[in-house]
Amino acid sequence: MQRVRRLIDLPEGIGPQAGRGITVAVLDTGIGQHPDLEGKPIAFRDFVNGRNYRYDDSGHGTHVCGILCGSGAASRGRYRGIAPGVNLVVGKVLDHNGDGKAEDMLAGLKWVLEQRERYHIRILNISVGIGSLNERHKEHALRELLERVCASGITVVCAAGNKGPASGSISLLGQSKNIITVGCHDGPACRNDPRRCETYSGRGQALAPLRKPDVVAPGTDIVSCNVFFRQNGSKLSYAYVSKSGTSMSTPIVSGVAALFYQRNPQADREEFRQKLTLTATDLEEEWNKQGWGMVNVRRLLEAE
Repeated sequence: MQRVRRLIDLPEGIGPQAGRGITVAVLDTGIGQHPDLEGKPIAFRDFVNGRNYRYDDSGHGTHVCGILCGSGAASRGRYRGIAPGVNLVVGKVLDHNGDGKAEDMLAGLKWVLEQRERYHIRILNISVGIGSLNERHKEHALRELLERVCASGITVVCAAGNKGPASGSISLLGQSKNIITVGCHDGPACRNDPRRCETYSGRGQALAPLRKPDVVAPGTDIVSCNVFFRQNGSKLSYAYVSKSGTSMSTPIVSGVAALFYQRNPQADREEFRQKLTLTATDLEEEWNKQGWGMVNVRRLLEAE
């Protein structure tokens, strides 16, 4: 996470209360018990197995939430997330393999809309990539419901998906102009690393008038909360794990959105999108690969 902070130019003064008062909804594999996430979930709903308690049988959602808002308690702050002060509303829409059904995603989106006012949800994080669906009516329903979520005032931040690098390989969920779509890039210094996420990050249509993804953020070997840690008394083992992909890039931007709204509580979704894109760092890559560039938090928070 130190590397992430450096690449996105996160000011050093941003501490444990960053993002306080902002609620972020996360639709993923759930969220498990972890010291770094203690006290952060204020609501949970299981759309896969119908269980009435909080859990994550995959680890993906817990890792995503750690990047977004982990306190770093198990690492003395070393692996602290971007906005540790936020509240979480978590919907489990993916199973233990990270797979899901369109019906569960639709149910999760409807739930977020229903809970928006109750929990004051400002941001929705979807670290899920979905390709074209065989059933066109389900694809239409997803697109329509996502537009309703955006129209409600919620800032939707969605992964570009890991189906790149072909033109037009961006996730179905990230194709809307009203959604902030996040691609994966770890900066010029990683160009010789064959594992780098930019090699498979979903890309928009070449020469299309709509620039997608909107921005990029680091996503290779991101260390965050491991739901399958072991505890022996006060000693923790395997508290963190490394994962890669646009799923990891997305909560970085959701965390940045929380920082922005904490500082600018009256700002709306469009104001954030504009300032996020216009203050991004140009990596001199193709538009359909980097969008407007790498997220730059310092410039975003200082923008008038």
